Amino acid sequence: MAESESYARLRRALAGERLPAAFVDLDALDRNLERHMARVGARHKTLRVASKSVRVVAVLRRLLGRGSPTLRGLMCFAAREAEFLAKAGFDDLLVAYPVWQESDLDAAARLAREGKIIRLAADCREGVERVARRANEHGVTLGVVLCVDMSLRGLGGRVHLGVRRSPLHSPDQVLALARYVRDSRGVRLDGLLAYEAQIAGLGDDSPFEPWQNPLKGAIRRVSAREIAGRRRAMVEALERDGFSLPLVNGGGTGSLDTTLEESSVTEVTAGSGFFKPHLFDYYKSRHVRSLEPASFFALEVTRRPAPDMVTCLGGGYVASGAPGPDKVPLPWLPRGLALLPHEMCGEVQTPLALGPGVQVALGDPIVFRPAKAGEPFERFTEVLLLSGDRVVDRVPTYRGEGLCFF
Repeated sequence: MAESESYARLRRALAGERLPAAFVDLDALDRNLERHMARVGARHKTLRVASKSVRVVAVLRRLLGRGSPTLRGLMCFAAREAEFLAKAGFDDLLVAYPVWQESDLDAAARLAREGKIIRLAADCREGVERVARRANEHGVTLGVVLCVDMSLRGLGGRVHLGVRRSPLHSPDQVLALARYVRDSRGVRLDGLLAYEAQIAGLGDDSPFEPWQNPLKGAIRRVSAREIAGRRRAMVEALERDGFSLPLVNGGGTGSLDTTLEESSVTEVTAGSGFFKPHLFDYYKSRHVRSLEPASFFALEVTRRPAPDMVTCLGGGYVASGAPGPDKVPLPWLPRGLALLPHEMCGEVQTPLALGPGVQVALGDPIVFRPAKAGEPFERFTEVLLLSGDRVVDRVPTYRGEGLCFF
């Protein structure tokens, strides 16, 4: 579809809607889901949906409602979120970040008592002890998934390429903690959570720092080889010691191309890829490039400070992570608009420079793409669901249901 036709379609859909408005293109979302399922299914693995990148129950239901054996459960970011989603009818919930507060552990124990599949991440003895203690007080057994640091290290640990999360890095460290879980009453080992952030989160085709792209590409390639061997060694060490792992989780949208090739991995996780926020424009990955944008927000033009400039109301939905131009929303439609470098997206207003021939009137909607998926929905109470040129539904976000987990 031509860009002018795309903008005309969205203008028709948004006519009469209150702006700012967040919306999801259901047709694009469905196509992105099919692309993920085809790629994952071809490797005989399962796909877990990252709820953090969605934060809308109705959309989670749409993603998991296919009844396909390729789709398996949710990766949650908080125990209270898992409890909320369980009440909404979801099961097979993996909380991917260590749970420490007793009230959160109590919530997980209640879910286990109700027969829900609930697994908690842990990466140290103290964490396992705390989970086990609360599980025993509730008279249940909680599944523990060991969260492993898959960062690339060199020079005796002086070089660390990846994120700073878990202290577990080697097969021996993983095996030692797994044995501790086995010897602890109230918990059982349910698998490994081994996310390779320096591949999944590292775009290698950035227009902002193009000189770094060859280096980033090299890091991705070297990491993929090193991780495949280390992850396999971890699984083999556990199996030799008598462990049977229900799951070995790896991957994100940005690393599916390589993670799916590993025989030791049983499932991969994706979330942002269903929406393709604009950070995914900066990857060479074939899978990522096959996806299409599906999550947007629209701002209303309310000022014209100069003949070649307009200002929108709202817009400061900047993504988390290291600050930079890749974290701010991207003006998408109509084409030919640019953020001002010294103002960018503001909390209450966002000025835009108009390119040659761009005609924008007061009251017009300007469509933006967020840098990350899920996070912008914290600023909206509802999301419009579009199909074709119509709003077919409006559904609450977590925030719209009165929820804020962090």
